[in-house]
Amino acid sequence: MSTDRFLPDPEGDAAAVIDGFFGHLAATLRERELPEEELLAAMRARHEELTAANQNLIVDEAAVHNLRMTLALVAAYELLTPELGRDDAADLIGTAFNEPLSEAIRQGTEALLDSSPDPYRAMVELSKSREQHTFGAGFTFRHPVDDDDQHFADVHECFYHNVLVANGAPELTPMMCAFDMNWIEAIDPRKHGFRFERTTTIGLGGTHCPFHFVRTRTEKD
Repeated sequence: MSTDRFLPDPEGDAAAVIDGFFGHLAATLRERELPEEELLAAMRARHEELTAANQNLIVDEAAVHNLRMTLALVAAYELLTPELGRDDAADLIGTAFNEPLSEAIRQGTEALLDSSPDPYRAMVELSKSREQHTFGAGFTFRHPVDDDDQHFADVHECFYHNVLVANGAPELTPMMCAFDMNWIEAIDPRKHGFRFERTTTIGLGGTHCPFHFVRTRTEKD
């Protein structure tokens, strides 16, 4: 993952997620005594086919990397469903997508917040940087509130969800929503002086994804 606090590395970050994803799948397939090498080779080949077929969805540089990351899930889903069934395949994919980098992201976020004189401001600046560099034009953000005490970043169009819908797998969107828990769980309102709220997501049927950061000075004091 990117080592700069406020400058994400979309290409490197997406590559790390994809490598971790396929690596976790390989280990699980091996444990279940399924044809690991055959399935992984087929998934990676299908991943490349899907990426080539979906080039029309690319709207900017960030979308190049977000497309590859999202389609890795679709490729695995297509190959694992005949072997495991839709529900088991989806569960396995969700775990493989979220677990490999979870501890590194949680620790990195906690270190950022713990070392900052103003954790709220540090998190808001990171969020704004990710909007520009990681998410890009494929996402539509609105900011009904953005001041020294509250920062609301509401996602009204999600590139991940749009890609999954276009490829017949919208049911995988919540797995990508769950990835955020890796950094959300690093926020300690009493220690860091702010809380995070996300009551729903587009993937869970909401009209938008509300990412709300709110200072909690009374808790911090």
